[in-house]
Amino acid sequence: MVKWPALIAAIVAIPSLAWAGDDRMIAKKSAHSVATTLDRLSEVLKTKGIGIAARVDHAAAAEKVGQTLKPTQLLIFGNPKLGTPLMQSNRRIGVELPMKVLAWEVLKLEYSVDGHDDTFREMGQALEKLTDEAIKPN
Repeated sequence: MVKWPALIAAIVAIPSLAWAGDDRMIAKKSAHSVATTLDRLSEVLKTKGIGIAARVDHAAAAEKVGQTLKPTQLLIFGNPKLGTPLMQSNRRIGVELPMKVLAWEVLKLEYSVDGHDDTFREMGQALEKLTDEAIKPN
């Protein structure tokens, strides 16, 4: 069974401070499974020298108590060189730090659509380009 795509939502403190909107979550679709998406993100973070504090598998935790949850994982990561000065100014920001990314499985499996991997891939690539275009600086 293909687990594709995953949706990732980045919950970060810095953008929420920079813009006054109520929605502090940025969501993007990934062409990869939940686990692969966070594996890839972990590798990128490591190459940038950003530490990973924890990875939480919510679906595995649900299974331990006899419940089911579609693949859902949380990656917690940060850079103390950036976060510490913020916390020195106001420790309450520590509830937002380190930064977090939540990935969960959506769309294809949700609607039992099989045999359209190319279409989903094209849609994901288009959405990626469009959202990147919308958020880039002028």
